[in-house]
Amino acid sequence: MKAIVYSQTGDPDVLTLRERPLPEPGPGEVRVQVRVSGVNPTDWKARRGSSPGQPAAFAEVVPNQDGAGIVDAVGPAVAETRLGERVWLWEAAWQRPDGTAQEYVVLPARQAVPLPDGASFDLGASLGIPALTAHRALTVADGGPDRLAPGTLAGRTVLVAGGAGAVGNAAIQLARWAGAGVVTTVSSAEKAALASAAGAQHVVNYRAGDAAAMIREAAPDGVDVVVEVAPAANAALDEAVLAPNGTVAVYATDGGGDLRLPAFPLMAKNVRYQFVLVYTVSEPAKDRAVEDVSRAVAEGALRVGEEAGLPLHRFPLADTAAAHAAVEAGAVGKVVIDLGS
Repeated sequence: MKAIVYSQTGDPDVLTLRERPLPEPGPGEVRVQVRVSGVNPTDWKARRGSSPGQPAAFAEVVPNQDGAGIVDAVGPAVAETRLGERVWLWEAAWQRPDGTAQEYVVLPARQAVPLPDGASFDLGASLGIPALTAHRALTVADGGPDRLAPGTLAGRTVLVAGGAGAVGNAAIQLARWAGAGVVTTVSSAEKAALASAAGAQHVVNYRAGDAAAMIREAAPDGVDVVVEVAPAANAALDEAVLAPNGTVAVYATDGGGDLRLPAFPLMAKNVRYQFVLVYTVSEPAKDRAVEDVSRAVAEGALRVGEEAGLPLHRFPLADTAAAHAAVEAGAVGKVVIDLGS
């Protein structure tokens, strides 16, 4: 089978197309014929590492956490009824050498989740890290909810920073499905159109005026949850628009910079900052997120494509390096790799 591998950290050119033996599933595992592989920022960051030329975490690493395909083999203790099942994959490469940038991948059966017949492999490959991160960010507020379903966020206002990104897009769609009012910030008219297509009711171009005033106009009582991609850059904005007992759910780090917060104003409002890294979230929380995301997919609440605010950028497997470079350069939308019809 064909696979993309790397053995040392560095630029996208460390990725090489190789022929590898077909893997066999072990106990509790399934083998999936990958149809579409999704690329996330954590995929290129893992490939790049802290400095170039360092040994990879394993002798040979296949990148990419997310994907979608068809179960074509099962290991011991996995029901044979799963054969032929359409699935979406999550965390395929977390602390493992084998991600989804290959024709077949073996992984624990719980990480291959049934994909409804009406959902495309493109959608399946776009779930994983973005949707699970968004779910976590929307379920860490004081007083809950810890699950998402229609009505669970009714009466709440969510501010999604960067509504044209993959996590931002998923957060908008999940929050609307759960009944929240959604405000989002973007940096251009193009991104504003995408955020609106995702379902945001109020879109604020923070480069076009006083963002805090525009958000406060949309949410006079303040926002209850901020899904935050740039906590350092947005610290003052978040403090200005948060409602009492609000929560800032931080899932990115402004490139690793320090975060300085005005302690007393946040204390006076009883504001909570919750940092989110989906890989190290507890297993019960991950299970809840997978179940809720799957329900949202089944109910048609999660979509991909330009009409859903998440344009797709397609690459063949042999051009995985270009796909990684596109994500690293900040491609707007979702980068996916096609592995077969």
